[in-house]
Amino acid sequence: KRQRFVDKNGRCNVQHGNLGGETSRYLSDLFTTLVDLKWRWNLFIFILTYTVAWLFMASMWWVIAYMRGDLNKAHDDSYTPCVANVYNFPSAFLFFIETEATIGYGHRYITDKCPEGIILFLFQSILGSIVDAFLIGCMFIKMSQPKKRAETLMFSEHAAISMRDGKLTLMFRVGNLRNSHMVSAQIRCKLLKSRQTPEGEFLPLDQLELDVGFSTGADQLFLVSPLTICHVIDSKSPFYDLSQRSMQTEQFEIVVILEGIVETTGMTCQARTSYTEDEVLWGHRFFPVISLEEGFFKVDYSQFHATFEVPTPPYSVKEQEEM
Repeated sequence: KRQRFVDKNGRCNVQHGNLGGETSRYLSDLFTTLVDLKWRWNLFIFILTYTVAWLFMASMWWVIAYMRGDLNKAHDDSYTPCVANVYNFPSAFLFFIETEATIGYGHRYITDKCPEGIILFLFQSILGSIVDAFLIGCMFIKMSQPKKRAETLMFSEHAAISMRDGKLTLMFRVGNLRNSHMVSAQIRCKLLKSRQTPEGEFLPLDQLELDVGFSTGADQLFLVSPLTICHVIDSKSPFYDLSQRSMQTEQFEIVVILEGIVETTGMTCQARTSYTEDEVLWGHRFFPVISLEEGFFKVDYSQFHATFEVPTPPYSVKEQEEM
């Protein structure tokens, strides 16, 4: 199986190993580390943190009641405890929950005869606000991440090479399934290919830029309907000496990166895919998917990935210029 650098769904097949002492950098940016975790670990840390914090604070209230002797005099009407109606650990836990969640049933309340309880109450309020802000903020950021928006951005399954406007052109198709637009959508392409420098250095994943209209502004997309992205193969292109025959022995990967701002949320979204050499069809062109109906333009996504053969010279641009 051909090893890909970027999967078709955009996931990068890169694993970082042997970090050594550099793993401490993850703890220095704890918020981002928690956001990057999978959902099951986020939920586990969310539940565990609240459970530990609740049990710890309930234990502190129980310790105060135990050291003051409130537990033995809980039913003495003439005695003023630190917290009324707290006579065991479950009642101390319920008092903490009522205070933290501002439920306030009115049966348990703190009195003014307990300065240590007032200090603990202030500490509980500050600690609870910090925990709520950190964990709830983490969950909110994770839920609002625009990763799922990238699921409705489509790329064609194959790329195609054929003649367009008299020039040999590499083409692929992108589309937006939602009615909401991608603001300031921009597309970039990278060619990943191993090569050896004249000095003998081997570069396993050398990245080369594929021009998809940077000089003309064609890389800035108005992505309302499916668009065909073109890379003209000329003397400046890395595919200058690529022919139909040499493509059978070449090994390369074209990484496509589509970026834009989600119109509804204002957050930046990025969608990625890649094409290996066996996914580039020589002498093919994409089927048209837009038709004019009564009062609107209709997009037929059933033909989004479809291609058909067209007459295309099997020679590279370099060979055609030489001939």
